[in-house]
Amino acid sequence: MASSYGQFCPVAKAMEVLDERWTLLVVRELMLGSTHFNELRRGNPRMSPALLSKRLRTLERAGVIERRADGRHVTYVLTACGEELRPVVEALGAWGVRWVGYLGEADLDPHLLMFDVRRTLPTQEWPAGRTVVSLRFADVAAPVSRWWVCVTSGEVDICDYDPGFESAAHLETSLRTLTQVWRGDRSWADAVRSGALQVDAPADVRRRVAGWFGQSVFAAIPRPA
Repeated sequence: MASSYGQFCPVAKAMEVLDERWTLLVVRELMLGSTHFNELRRGNPRMSPALLSKRLRTLERAGVIERRADGRHVTYVLTACGEELRPVVEALGAWGVRWVGYLGEADLDPHLLMFDVRRTLPTQEWPAGRTVVSLRFADVAAPVSRWWVCVTSGEVDICDYDPGFESAAHLETSLRTLTQVWRGDRSWADAVRSGALQVDAPADVRRRVAGWFGQSVFAAIPRPA
């Protein structure tokens, strides 16, 4: 736990638990449905395993999370105390979308983007059976420039290798463009109209594919004028 601020103010006391680097991002991942250590790492790929273990222990001691072990399988879940942080994290996300919109090159990560896309994909919008959409980031070097999104009866699988199924659509864009679209900084229609996002598919699929991808949970936050 962070060092004491030496203040009785409840904001200061809360920050003694929460202001260590990565702590709230671990909480964010738990709120988005990650329950296993490897899932938490995928959501925070630049966080070392040792540091993640340390932060999980801190959050457990503070009563924010509960560690559950079933044989060799360990899961982490938010307690009632942790769930009360949900509006705090959501408010931080909304503030970040509204007022900290700049994305540097270091902020762009194809693995992290596709991981987020996977867990927010509106599968109810996809056709029944199996549908595959292939994607190429023109500005990303191999082997992480090509991805395949496969939805089968509501189950999502995102691959960085060809799964061997015919694609209903192929997308060609930059990592920055798709990140902006997914965040809600830019509309799908604007990206297509400008040529920054190219969709190779039959006309009926081109009309539907934007709805298949959906957007981030923060995409609908209104931006400042």
